[in-house]
Amino acid sequence: MTHRSRTRRLALLSASTALVTAGLLPSATAFAAPAHAAAVAAAPTPTPTPTSTRPAQGMVKTTDPPSGITAELPGKAKVRMGAIPMEDGSVDARVYGVETPDGGTGFAVYDMPGDRIPLEDALKGFVDAYGLTGNGTLTSDNVRKTTVDGRQALDASLSGEDADGATVGSIRIISDDDHLVMALTLGPEENEKDLKETQQQLVASLRIP
Repeated sequence: MTHRSRTRRLALLSASTALVTAGLLPSATAFAAPAHAAAVAAAPTPTPTPTSTRPAQGMVKTTDPPSGITAELPGKAKVRMGAIPMEDGSVDARVYGVETPDGGTGFAVYDMPGDRIPLEDALKGFVDAYGLTGNGTLTSDNVRKTTVDGRQALDASLSGEDADGATVGSIRIISDDDHLVMALTLGPEENEKDLKETQQQLVASLRIP
């Protein structure tokens, strides 16, 4: 990949991940769709779970119908959908987000092979996109490569500043054969401990068929 091509792809990814950021930010306008990117859709009906895999109290099993990807969220998810422009055609994306007293959490599914974009580029694109929402700055650190059920993945801690103070969070990005998946939790720094617990619950419950 040439430097020019990589730069353009990263710019497109930055714009597209604004959909994810806006869909998960804990604020009064957290689910206000960017005019160029997405439209608000109804939340899916939670899928009942067998007794042996019943979610923790207050958790709702949420399914992304096109892919079958599921995760347990602390409430009924609001859903945002959009067609994301890429160099060689658009990519459908869906974000399932819940606002909690501690912040915001949820997951996003991109209908494209996960190796289409390096995971490091996906992380950088997300961090860059945060600024597009007008909610301050965001940086990533403690970046760790890992595997999830044999799939390549990347974990990172997030921190930033906005008009209300410090923001912290965590993100996991997973490369699947057919999808790129992001799991994210963000909120005020004073809720850092609870936010970490929420992210741990989220990534532990995430299932990719």
